[in-house]
Amino acid sequence: MGAEGQLRGRARPLRAGVVLAACGVLIAGCASMPDEGNMKKVEASQRPDSQSQVRVYAMPPPEDAGAVDIVQGFLEALTSDDPDFTIARKYLTKKASQNWHPERSTTVLADGPNTVADNVGNNNEGERTYSLTGRRLATVNEQRAYQPDARPYKQSVHLTQQSSPNGPVWRIDVPPSGVVLGESDFERNYQAVNKYYFALPPGNVKTRDRPGGQQGLVADPIYVRQRIDPLTETVKALLDGPTNWLGPVVRSAVPIGARLASGTKSLTPDDKNKLVVPLNARADTLGHDQCTQVAAQLLFTLQDLTASGVEQVELQRKNGSQLCVLSKDRAETVAPHRTADLPAYQYFIDEKKRLVRMPGNAGSNAAPEPVTGPFGDESQPLRSAAVSRDEEHAAGVSTDGRRLYTTSVVSKSTLGGPELRSRAKSEKDGLSTPSWDGRGNLWVADRDPKRPRLLWLSEGTGEPVQVQVPDLNGRIEAVRVAADGVRVALLVTKNGETKLQIGRVQWEDGKGGQPNISVVELLEAAPQMEEVTAMSWAGVSRLVVVGRESGGVQQMRYVQCDGSARTGATLPGLTGAKEIAASEDERQPLVAHSDDGIVRLPSGAQWQTVVKEGTAPIYPG
Repeated sequence: MGAEGQLRGRARPLRAGVVLAACGVLIAGCASMPDEGNMKKVEASQRPDSQSQVRVYAMPPPEDAGAVDIVQGFLEALTSDDPDFTIARKYLTKKASQNWHPERSTTVLADGPNTVADNVGNNNEGERTYSLTGRRLATVNEQRAYQPDARPYKQSVHLTQQSSPNGPVWRIDVPPSGVVLGESDFERNYQAVNKYYFALPPGNVKTRDRPGGQQGLVADPIYVRQRIDPLTETVKALLDGPTNWLGPVVRSAVPIGARLASGTKSLTPDDKNKLVVPLNARADTLGHDQCTQVAAQLLFTLQDLTASGVEQVELQRKNGSQLCVLSKDRAETVAPHRTADLPAYQYFIDEKKRLVRMPGNAGSNAAPEPVTGPFGDESQPLRSAAVSRDEEHAAGVSTDGRRLYTTSVVSKSTLGGPELRSRAKSEKDGLSTPSWDGRGNLWVADRDPKRPRLLWLSEGTGEPVQVQVPDLNGRIEAVRVAADGVRVALLVTKNGETKLQIGRVQWEDGKGGQPNISVVELLEAAPQMEEVTAMSWAGVSRLVVVGRESGGVQQMRYVQCDGSARTGATLPGLTGAKEIAASEDERQPLVAHSDDGIVRLPSGAQWQTVVKEGTAPIYPG
């Protein structure tokens, strides 16, 4: 096919593209600059993770570059640490550069784009056309939100010859829309950050209020370029408002139209770790309470940028006068970041079908003990259970899977009748493990093949409300509600395959004082896995899942609720993992049911057996 035939994504030779700035070559921060060594061009998609802190600089097009070199150099420049893609634009015609908007979308391909010449179109003198193809994984949109996308990728790139002082040169006049790059370059260039917004109250639904009646915060995950002023870009993203998916169920304290003051180029904390954020005139009338809410949103958002070290935020009016100041230690009183205290215990069902608990500290050698009340005295054998986030109540499913009870686990009481019954004939069907949201309400799936339903019970009792799931395509096998109460994780089975999906919870006032509840806009959260068999929330926007990839063996790994998965997120192997439990407090150990019994995984350690017999491990929630 020749020099202008086909170039595969991982095997492109580099004539024009990028250079690594490394100690001994060009990296900033080296102790000294040696007088020997070569500048080396490196295939971007083959850089190992160990080089993730190495800066990559784009190279401008050589004067004698052929058309294929221009395409290749442009694609390599997209993987560089060029703040405004200035070098990448040098591969474009002036008009194409003006019309190209890299900030609007980033397309992530499995192995980087393949470049294939259009031999028919290339018969025209002074013109060349190439097709960029690849296996698409996701798109990051203008709001910086990650969206899994498995459609094949194909875009045309057109080049034309234009005059220059040294003769005709090739330039791209029809570039691909936005940025396109391989998965490894995306993971090196981009960083996941959680923005935070306030959860909207669910209408007139009765809830267990947080201290002072404040609304809790909800994580809104985005991606920013991690070496291109991520702090300033994250602040801008927070001020811009929530992503479209989360927007209907949250609010921001930021006034409409409030942005960074004109002329603000970059934000940097001072030597006391205070970040001053100058705002435009739209924020000038902010009251003190609303101002501190904005500051709390910023403080929690910036905690994901560990290098920022921000301990205090000051908001300023357009004229530079102070609006308010909020420190990190006071932010929790303004906007609770968590729905309850950290869990005191982990729970599971023991060999006697009782609900038992063990201290949350993984280093404790204390033996598991039955909970107080009917679930701990063998009066009602259980196959699964859920403990409320305040650890005062529990919901349990009978061993036949057909009855759901709720009772206290802190005081002795008599077990009343079931709150819910399933008509399922088989024990493998019936009711799923229940789940408490952060508002003190209970969720459970009835897996009766003749009448599958997702149900909600106010404070775990009373008449169940059937939750509508308009996008559902399959049967719900498991349900876990996030602590914020506005996102729910579902395991959905269809044609023998089970997938993990995340939905947004929306509320409307219904008849008879009961709400109308819907779970909408389901997103696949583990698209890289062919089968997911168990899952649990393991952070404000992260889940831990058990499953397998296509043709692979069982594995356990972390995934983000937006469907992205970071390299190195696979956990230590565990034989025959059947169930998994995690806390939204990421410092707490994982707990699992496996062939070795009930086991837990402290941070930085290996799996440790707690008891040989036991099932259904859970954390409060």
